[in-house]
Amino acid sequence: MRTRKLATLVAGVAAVAMLATACSSGSSSNPTTSGGTNGGKASGQALTIGMPNGTQTNNSNPFLNTSAARSLGYAFAIYEPLAEVNDTRPAQDPIPWLAKSWTWNTDYTQIKIVARDGVKWSDGQAFTADDIAYSLQLRKDHAALNNEGLPYKNIAVAGDTVTVDFDSGQYVNQIKVLQLFVVPKHIWSTIADPEHDTNQKPVGTGPYTLTTWTPQAVTLDQNPTYWGGKLAVPQLRYTSYSGNDTLTTALSTGDAQWGWTFISDYQNVYVAKDPAHNKAFFPAGLGIDQLVLNTTKAPFNDVAVRKALNLVVDRKKASEIAEAGIFPELKSVTAIPTPAGDSFIADAYKDKSYAVDVAGAKKVLTDAGYTYSGDKLMGKDGKQVSFVLQDPSGWNDYITSLKLIQDAAKSIGMNASVETPNADTWTDAVNKGNFDAALHWTNAGVTPWEMYSNMFDPAYYQPVGKVAAWNYGRYQNDDAKAAFKAYTDATDDAGRKTALDKLQDIYVSEVPALGIDARPAGAEFSSKYYDGWPSDDNPYANPQPTVANVALILTKLKPAS
Repeated sequence: MRTRKLATLVAGVAAVAMLATACSSGSSSNPTTSGGTNGGKASGQALTIGMPNGTQTNNSNPFLNTSAARSLGYAFAIYEPLAEVNDTRPAQDPIPWLAKSWTWNTDYTQIKIVARDGVKWSDGQAFTADDIAYSLQLRKDHAALNNEGLPYKNIAVAGDTVTVDFDSGQYVNQIKVLQLFVVPKHIWSTIADPEHDTNQKPVGTGPYTLTTWTPQAVTLDQNPTYWGGKLAVPQLRYTSYSGNDTLTTALSTGDAQWGWTFISDYQNVYVAKDPAHNKAFFPAGLGIDQLVLNTTKAPFNDVAVRKALNLVVDRKKASEIAEAGIFPELKSVTAIPTPAGDSFIADAYKDKSYAVDVAGAKKVLTDAGYTYSGDKLMGKDGKQVSFVLQDPSGWNDYITSLKLIQDAAKSIGMNASVETPNADTWTDAVNKGNFDAALHWTNAGVTPWEMYSNMFDPAYYQPVGKVAAWNYGRYQNDDAKAAFKAYTDATDDAGRKTALDKLQDIYVSEVPALGIDARPAGAEFSSKYYDGWPSDDNPYANPQPTVANVALILTKLKPAS
C-alpha cells in the first residue's frame, strides 16, 4: 500500500509557524488560472461520486453532519472555505480562497480576515465581508452549528476585513478557522431555524449548483458565474450506495469515478479491474478510529469497565482482519499513531504498547467489586454486564471490528451484541448520546491535541438528547477540561508539551474512549475521464469527496489525455 506519513513535531511546528504568518500573498487570481487546470475546456463527461451511506433524505444544510449534503459531500462543491488547507500535509501553505489574506495576533486570540473581492453568490448577489462575519456569528449564536467548538467572542466588520476575537488562544485551531465555510447572509438571515432547516435550494459561491435531488441521485451543474472560471467537469452526480460492497462494485467497474469506501485487498478487487485508470490514495497522519463509550450510563460510566475492555481489545486483529492492513495497527497505549506521532508521546509512555491481558482485565473488574457467575461478569446490580455495539449496515470493516470487540468482551464475561442501523439513524443516535458504544473516526491535526479533543474534550459536552459535535461519549472531567485549555492557551512548546502529557495521562488512566486503529484519509478515483487527482507524487489535498478540499480538487481536474 502506498501511504505517506504526516510529518512529526518539526514539520508540525513549521506548519503552525507558517499559519501564524499566513498573511497570504493576497493574490486575486482565480484557482483555475493559478492552478493550471484546463484552460477553460470541458470534456462534457459527468463525474459520478459515490458514498456507502444508504438512504438519504432531502437535506442540504451544510452545518449538519446528518444532511445529505455532508454525508455525500456535495456541500463542499457549493459552499467554500476561507482557505484551502491540506490537513494531510499541514506543512503545506494554505491556499487563499474566500479569504484573500489573514493575520493572527501574537497570542492567537484574534484573527483579521480580508474577504476576496470579485466573488458572487450563485444567485448573482455580491459576496462581502458581511457574509463571513454572519457565518461566524451563526456558529457563535447556535452551539449546534459550531461543529469546530471554537470559542468565539467578538466578531466585527470594517470594510473588507472581519476581525474575530476568541475567548482563548487558538494556536491549535488555526486550520479549523481557515477551513470554515461561508453561507450567504441575505439567505440565512431569513431562515427561522438554521439548526433544522433543510436548505433545499442552496445558494453558494462554489463551482457547482444543485440542479436536481432524488433519493437515487443528486445532480449539480457548473455555476456559470463562478469566480474561479470554467472547470473541466460540467456536471457532478452523487449517489449513495447501500454499503461498502455495492460502492466497491461501482468504483471497480467505473460506474462511479470518485468515492471513499473500505475495500479489502483493494489492489486485486479494485485497482486490477482497470489498472490504467483505477487509482487510490491513502495519506496517513494523526487520526484514528475510536470506540466511543457512552460514559453517561452503565456499564461505561464505570472506569473499571472501560479499563478492562481496553485491556482485551486486540489492535493487531483490528488492523489486519477488519481493515486488511490498510489502516495501520495502533500500538502506543496513548492511542497516538506511530510513527507519525512518535515525537509527541510522553516519556512515561515511550515504551508502553497495547497488549491483550485477559487476566489483568478480570483483576481490574474484581478489584472494583464485580463478580463472576461461571463465565459471566456480574454487575453490582446482580445482572450480567451487557452493552450494544453499533455502526451502520454496509460499513463492513467497522462491523468486522465490532465483532472482534464483541469477542474480546466475551473473553471477560461481558455480553456484547452488535446492531447495524442505517447511517442516518446511527448518526443521530451518536450525535445525541442514545447509544452504548460505537466505532467512529477522529480528525487528524497538526498534533494529537485534535485527536484527543475529538475523543474526550469536555468543551464539546452536550447532555443526552442534544447534538454534540465531538466527545460523543459525553465525558466530563475538570482536569481534562483544564489540560485542553492549557494547551490552546500555551505560548510556547514547553507549555504545550506539559498539557499534552497531562492529556495522555488522563487518556491512559481514565480510558474515556478506546483507540482502535490508525486511520488514514483515503479515496478511490478513476483517471479515465479526468486527470489531476491528489496522489503520492502530488499530495496537494485530502482526497476524500466529503471534506473541504472538494472545491480545490475540482478546480485541479482536467480532461484525461
